[in-house]
Amino acid sequence: MTTLHERLSRLYDIGHQQPLPDPVRDGVPPPDLLHPAAVLIAVTERERPGVLLTHRPETMRKHAGQAAFPGGRIDPGENPVEAALREAEEELGIDPAHVRIIGASDPFHTRTGFAVTPVLATVPADLPLRPNPAEVAEWFEPPFAFILDPANQAEREIFFEGAMRRYIEIMWHDPQGKAHRIWGVTAAIIANLARRISHEQF
Repeated sequence: MTTLHERLSRLYDIGHQQPLPDPVRDGVPPPDLLHPAAVLIAVTERERPGVLLTHRPETMRKHAGQAAFPGGRIDPGENPVEAALREAEEELGIDPAHVRIIGASDPFHTRTGFAVTPVLATVPADLPLRPNPAEVAEWFEPPFAFILDPANQAEREIFFEGAMRRYIEIMWHDPQGKAHRIWGVTAAIIANLARRISHEQF
């Protein structure tokens, strides 16, 4: 029987054979100088796979309250995989030994000056997570197929810095009925990944 990791690895390889046509970009052009960063897209090994996301604390100076993948700046001497694993351990207590890396996907350049490399991986279901309260208000696990489905990726517009800017918003309600809003850079990374891997495979 094919495991989730094997299936997702095959889909990753097929989907990344060619350059990404018409990728989602930030609504505001990024600066010339970009700092390298990485995030971990941790897909849970379930019959219906999920993906681990966090809400940032409202007290944070940047992107307060927003939904995000665990991740952050790449430190000197690190590669994107190493940075994503370190950040996931710091933010959620995920032991790197439990993470099975599949590969890096398309970097996303942000208006705030970061080149964010998403690192796709699988993790066992129901890991005992330990959120770091300084970086994580809470974590949640929407179905992987749900966030990849273009039907759930709504295009929105906002007037920002003197012009109308487009962005993507994904709304998911957890089993307790709580609404989770995924937008901005995180939603854009998901939308680009959905152009590589079809939700219909999950």
